[in-house]
Amino acid sequence: QVQLVESGGGLMQPGGSLRLSCAASGSISEIYNMGWYRQAPGKQRELVASIFGTRTTSYEESVKGRFTISRDNAENTVYLQMNNLKPEDAAVYYCYAVIPGRPLEWGQGTQVTVSS
Repeated sequence: QVQLVESGGGLMQPGGSLRLSCAASGSISEIYNMGWYRQAPGKQRELVASIFGTRTTSYEESVKGRFTISRDNAENTVYLQMNNLKPEDAAVYYCYAVIPGRPLEWGQGTQVTVSS
């Protein structure tokens, strides 16, 4: 089993930056990939970014060029650097981990608010 703890959310003005962190513990070696989803009020949860290993990444179209996902294996942590934030980026951001053969593991979520 894997435990995921997010941090780094908060309130930011449009155009600002935030960095989210997701610290993993437990069966780290079983993790295939990790990433971030987000869910805004009244909307479905959507995949924002994923990372396989430490180099292979993918992004949802609206965040390309603004968000960067990275992984620090030494600290068992995945980061989401969010630059040039827009009001439509406001949501609860959830870290996830894929372990083959098991349901997705989720963090508790961290709120990101983008407002002037």
